[in-house]
Amino acid sequence: MTRTGIVNGRFQVLHLKHMEYILAAKMRCDKLYIGITNPDGAHTRDTVHDENRGTKAGNPLTYFERCEMIRGAMEEFNVPAKEYDFIPFPISMPEYIAQYTPKEAVYYVGMFDAWDEEKYKILRSLDLDVNILWRKTEEEKGITGSKVRELIATDQEWKQFVPKSVYHYLTENELDKRVKRLELMRIEEKKAIEQMNIAEAVERLEMMESQDMD
Repeated sequence: MTRTGIVNGRFQVLHLKHMEYILAAKMRCDKLYIGITNPDGAHTRDTVHDENRGTKAGNPLTYFERCEMIRGAMEEFNVPAKEYDFIPFPISMPEYIAQYTPKEAVYYVGMFDAWDEEKYKILRSLDLDVNILWRKTEEEKGITGSKVRELIATDQEWKQFVPKSVYHYLTENELDKRVKRLELMRIEEKKAIEQMNIAEAVERLEMMESQDMD
């Protein structure tokens, strides 16, 4: 068994597929460091693979809140506290990763989409020991954090997609209300941009038609 392992993710919001990933890595190492990506605004950059990844709506929970949320889930799944810890993991600013991670560790990743491929390349470019837990299609990925946030924002059932401790942590601390507020703002902004683009397209067509008539 590997002595030290590392996983990474935004965990906005922590769901059951996240836990599958974390627990699969923990089974392979004595001590697991759970890397929190986008730990704060200063260590967050946009990515071409997900335009929402660096936004406020895509990052409604703070670093501390995510640590507390995951800690509760680890306890729920009977993982001893001494066998894991949390670290910031600025994947979008990889030049800083070494500031937070142990020198000798295996980096566990799951491969689903283009962003996972990009993360793998980033870690390999740093000459790190990267272990691929599985390769699956996007269709096989299952529930995602963005989908959970969307369900919360639209008052749909989301409890079944997250650990029980996560549901209680978010609702008891009213963090689900923050998730909903920011996600609804994102949805409205997206609609406004789409309507603006449609209006601009209509205006261009009208101009072209008027030029043809001349």
